[in-house]
Amino acid sequence: MQDANQIVAEVLCLMQKTASPGISTYELDRMAEDLCRKRNSIPAFKGYHGFPASLCVSINEEVVHGIPSRKRKLKKGDILSVDFGVRYKGFFGDSAVTIPIGKVKPEINELVFATQQSLELAIEQVIIGNRISDISKAVQSYVESKGYSVVRQFVGHGIGSSLHEGPEIPNYVQRGQSPRLVEGMVIAIEPMVNLGTHRVKVLRDGWTVITADKKPSAHFEHSVAVTADGPLVLSNRDNFSGH
Repeated sequence: MQDANQIVAEVLCLMQKTASPGISTYELDRMAEDLCRKRNSIPAFKGYHGFPASLCVSINEEVVHGIPSRKRKLKKGDILSVDFGVRYKGFFGDSAVTIPIGKVKPEINELVFATQQSLELAIEQVIIGNRISDISKAVQSYVESKGYSVVRQFVGHGIGSSLHEGPEIPNYVQRGQSPRLVEGMVIAIEPMVNLGTHRVKVLRDGWTVITADKKPSAHFEHSVAVTADGPLVLSNRDNFSGH
């Protein structure tokens, strides 16, 4: 699973380097799939429940599941959320990142930073014996303290030999007891954070999710293993991001 997630990390770093004004989301999708196949892995999203592409590309008020398009070109000031997954030797990797395109408004930059920060705080809760709700609470309390809202309709998930496995990992605290984390679990934590309302709707294409008030949304995701030594971020991008 670490190998699978490192392929995802490499693809997302390529997206971070390549996504710029004038490039189409279709071109990004082609690059992502080419690199994935070069690494002998299979794009996990392509054909998943009928999704038509390898990369989910969601711009500005699009929250998740945006479909790449030849016509849609990135513009300065956009934010682009890219979500990518692979299957490699029978196991899955899944991660997402939001990329500012050129110079973006300060309030949008702050939204992106806060979303990334909420994921870091969530990862700190990935400790044997903690509950899923500890992760949810870390995201929700931080995000709402900054004046943003957390998407409730879509959640993180377990991941392994299937792309989506139990348990669900909501980014807000639900009623009742949630499952405990046990050693060896791998979970995909993915806060989706909106500048305005938490409410979202799905467009007529049956996939693209947008914010109900059309305000921007950001999305970050890591696949994280529960280990005796604490959280192990399988999809970390340190090997590829030039650090």
